[in-house]
Amino acid sequence: MNKRFTLKLLAACAIATASTAGFAQSVIKIANIVELSGGGASAGTNFKNGVELAVKEINAAGGILGKKIQTTTADTQSNPGVAKGLTQKAIDDDVFAIFGPVFSGSIMVSMAESRRAGVPNFTGGEAASITEQGNPFIFRTSFTQATAMPKVARYISDQAKLKSIAIIYVNNDFGKGGLDMIKKALASSSTKVVAEISTEPSQVDFSAAVLRSKQSNADGVFVYSNEEESARLLRELRKQGWTKPIIGETTLTGQKVIELAGDAANGAVAHVGLTVDAPLPAVRAFRSKFEKEFKYISDHNGMKGYSGVYILKAAIEKTGKLDRKAVADVLHTLKVRAADHPGVLMDVAFDSKGDLDRESFMIEVKNGQQVVVATLPPLGGPIGGAATKAAPAKK
Repeated sequence: MNKRFTLKLLAACAIATASTAGFAQSVIKIANIVELSGGGASAGTNFKNGVELAVKEINAAGGILGKKIQTTTADTQSNPGVAKGLTQKAIDDDVFAIFGPVFSGSIMVSMAESRRAGVPNFTGGEAASITEQGNPFIFRTSFTQATAMPKVARYISDQAKLKSIAIIYVNNDFGKGGLDMIKKALASSSTKVVAEISTEPSQVDFSAAVLRSKQSNADGVFVYSNEEESARLLRELRKQGWTKPIIGETTLTGQKVIELAGDAANGAVAHVGLTVDAPLPAVRAFRSKFEKEFKYISDHNGMKGYSGVYILKAAIEKTGKLDRKAVADVLHTLKVRAADHPGVLMDVAFDSKGDLDRESFMIEVKNGQQVVVATLPPLGGPIGGAATKAAPAKK
């Protein structure tokens, strides 16, 4: 009995020590564990660059609680197994927080390691299941599908007024989660789903998928895939003469998709949680700084990484100490206004599961540019007592 008690006591002390590690460190270590090759290379590279830009700015301004941030970056190769191993390696290096992976399938596997070690883990993954498992150390830098899809469904049924729709989705955790959520959101609407068309990650030929969409006689198509595949799908839709509405979520109209799809992206409409074309002062400032630093225009993933670091900064400063568990606890009730912390880009609030709430946008691609056609309020109402103030629209 005494031996068993001693072992339990030692285990408890180890957990407590791990959760508060960082007090004695001269720097705040964070790990970028992202997709730099494979199917997620575009998303992961943007996310990494956003994180690094935020770290550069914060360090130049004196750091967090007087300590500079030190980053390391590792490539998951868009492989969940690799992501898990890299997460364990980062934990062994005693990092204070982990950023990434971005892909839902990878974070679903790797977050078990960061949870076990009590390390706050920020992800750009959107699959609803990520935050439905009671993990107290996982936090999103993007909307969950459960938040985004009802907004898309309202647009499809109430504004586009489509009586029927075909859904083309990617057959992975991200795509299947999106399929389930859009179907659930449309179930009580006047729009009927007439075709569910599965595609594969890294798929090149979408001729059969588009043909099935045409044969369904749907009034429009809802596309939910990763960036590179979305671009190929848009090109195939145009090649086969598709003229009906093409609607999607963030990954349909990202900057990389527009670049890859060219004119085929024009006319596509999507709900986006983040866009560098949002008419907000902090967002416009970010776009300018990112483009100056990396010589290209960021997509939403760059914004996710950038704002995520500033959210961590706000949580640490509110906690007042480098205690990982205490910071995670604060994050679950954190509300941050962009007026007070411009780096978060938009007013943001977190709930008990690690999901966030903030404004979002409906955009349409016109002449190769994202054009904001509507601003949608946070589901929970204005954050911090006031909505994010929009800048005057560009002429």
